Amino acid sequence: MPRTARDVVFVDGVRTPFGKAGPKGLYAETRADDMVVRAIRELMRRNPSLPPERVDEVAIAATTQTGDQGLTIGRSAAVLAGLPKSVPGYAIDRMCAGAMTAVTTSGAGIAFGSYDVAIAGGVEHMGRHPMGEGVDPNPRFLADRLVDPSALVMGATAENLHDRFPGITKERADAYAVRSQQKVAAAYAAGKIQPDLAPTAVRSAEKGWGLATEDEPPRPGTTLEDLAGLKTPFRVHGNVTAGNAAGLNDGATACLLAAEDVARELGLTARMRLVDFAFAGVEPEVMGVGPVPATEKLLARNALTMDDIGLIEINEAFAVQVLAFLEHFKIPDDDPRVNPWGGAIALGHPLASSGVRLMNQLSRLFEERTDVRYGLTTMCVGMGMGGTVLWENVKWEGS
Repeated sequence: MPRTARDVVFVDGVRTPFGKAGPKGLYAETRADDMVVRAIRELMRRNPSLPPERVDEVAIAATTQTGDQGLTIGRSAAVLAGLPKSVPGYAIDRMCAGAMTAVTTSGAGIAFGSYDVAIAGGVEHMGRHPMGEGVDPNPRFLADRLVDPSALVMGATAENLHDRFPGITKERADAYAVRSQQKVAAAYAAGKIQPDLAPTAVRSAEKGWGLATEDEPPRPGTTLEDLAGLKTPFRVHGNVTAGNAAGLNDGATACLLAAEDVARELGLTARMRLVDFAFAGVEPEVMGVGPVPATEKLLARNALTMDDIGLIEINEAFAVQVLAFLEHFKIPDDDPRVNPWGGAIALGHPLASSGVRLMNQLSRLFEERTDVRYGLTTMCVGMGMGGTVLWENVKWEGS
């Protein structure tokens, strides 16, 4: 029988506070699956009108699918979170865009009519599972010269991007990074970040049990002078440092998606509407430029220009990657539409979880900015890709 696409809405999103990866980080002795379980449980707690059995799918992403973030983590996390055994789940890997792809894939399923309600998110415990752990790249990548050796080292790809955009200097990247730290500090002070956070139990054999209630990575008060002297580990006299790039982090995210009519039926509050999405490939050696063609494809398909976009949440894997995007679209480095509450340089980037963090922040910004109709969430992706999602503000007051 013929099918008609349905409108899909973002109902709610939560995340654990993000931690620093490593033996001294918040989640050093906390399991990855327990982090995503905490996010799912908090999502259900915040939306009591949703009967658990009405969840049709749980899509959870992880870049390194092994150990405590393996075992088809969407399904295993659903069971551990106490959802009915009738609720299926699966795992997704699109590296940094894992949670973003979990949203677009399950959202497409809702639009098609296969699901009414879905949970999508991601988790990364980089302290337990460093990026690339257990990976065995095919030797033909290099032997057949399919990619440059730098393509497999994300920091090196960022240095390559500096080469491609010589106007993006280290000083300019550092200045962007300082602004990200300042914006996060201001957002925390104003209580903007905290509503997304699910306080999460953490365990330490030495200190006992504790509670993570805020992000660990931010460094408020960071100055240009602080960043100027940092080492450039990916190239001698390079441009990329620990100060103008996202760190290694642990964390989990989850969001609730539903058909718009089903959300009304269940008494769920829609926060934004999924309009369209696009992914694109680029040369892996400059993977950071990926958001550019993905966004161009998306805007063209929807007959929009960047002037129509009132808010942009772009993942700050590296400052140079954000600045390349802004330069391409002729957007000033300090444009107020871009990451108003800061980004991953300050908050952290637990790889596959980050896409939903972008969506959480955009949805809350929409609530405050009823003058804005359209917003983007966009990010670069390892191995040379970019992804962009177009959202519409359900509270838009324009005509």
